[in-house]
Amino acid sequence: QVQLAESGGGLVQPGGSLRLSCTASGSILMFNVMGWYRQAPGKQRESVATITNGGNTNYADSVKGRFAISRDNAKSTVFLQMNSLKPEDTAVYFCRADGLLLGGRGFGSWGQGTQVTVSS
Repeated sequence: QVQLAESGGGLVQPGGSLRLSCTASGSILMFNVMGWYRQAPGKQRESVATITNGGNTNYADSVKGRFAISRDNAKSTVFLQMNSLKPEDTAVYFCRADGLLLGGRGFGSWGQGTQVTVSS
């Protein structure tokens, strides 16, 4: 089993910044991809940013140039630095990790989510 613990959400004014963190725990051999997704009220969950084990990143068009994803493999942690936040960034942000467990079985896990609210 793999658990993901997110932190860093909250209320911020438009133009402000937040940094989300997600730390994984469990019998993990390696990560393949870690990422952040979000779901706004009444909308489907969407990918925000992902990062591969090799460091390749991918961003939603709506956050390019404003958000940056990074990871600390030694600490099994992925970060999302969010700058120039807009009201439309308001959503529950979920961490996701895919990889291999000790023993070779694959896993894919979601965090519980952290609320990000951008409002004046």
